[in-house]
Amino acid sequence: MEAVGFVELLAAPAVKRRWSDAAKGRVVAETLVPGVTVNEVACRHGVKANHLSSWRTLARQGKLVVPEVAGAEFAAPVTTAQSAAASLATASIDLIIGPVTVRLDGATPAARVAELAMALQACP
Repeated sequence: MEAVGFVELLAAPAVKRRWSDAAKGRVVAETLVPGVTVNEVACRHGVKANHLSSWRTLARQGKLVVPEVAGAEFAAPVTTAQSAAASLATASIDLIIGPVTVRLDGATPAARVAELAMALQACP
């Protein structure tokens, strides 16, 4: 028999990696610096680019805390008491149970909303 060449075996990681939210935030922060690409950061940290992109989406939605990084083009949303009160004044709460929809003012107390929800569920 004649030797043909060699075979290279590539082994996948034995366990699935778990990233803490803080670690995800730090990695996402690196992608927010101008001139840095998602692929570059993903390769550096051993993450698939699509996972990193989904983390960036979470950050944009406010579901992932991103630390401040010098030169980053992303600002975390800030809520002030005045803006929260203004949004409550214009917000509405919709209770939809089956064919019934009840629209309430955003300032309706939580206890009253719960009472109405329970009453709507009790109706046939």
